[in-house]
Amino acid sequence: MLTYRVDDMTCGHCASTITSAVRAVDRGARVQIDLAQHVVAVETTEADAREVADAITEAGYTPVAIEAAPAGNEPAKKGSCCGCGG
Repeated sequence: MLTYRVDDMTCGHCASTITSAVRAVDRGARVQIDLAQHVVAVETTEADAREVADAITEAGYTPVAIEAAPAGNEPAKKGSCCGCGG
């Protein structure tokens, strides 16, 4: 999954424009938008990270890649099974 912070994405129109731009380079891509956090997550089927970032840039936005935490680097939970300490 490719994840980008797009601080200049501020409304539903922005989200729609970005989604369309990504799907123009990868028709099968799954695009998830979190407007409140200014995050765009893309599960690609054909495009690579550069093509996706370029598509978002060409649509008029400024994507900044967010690196995913490597698997297994989660902090150990303490206390109960949910980590609440109870």
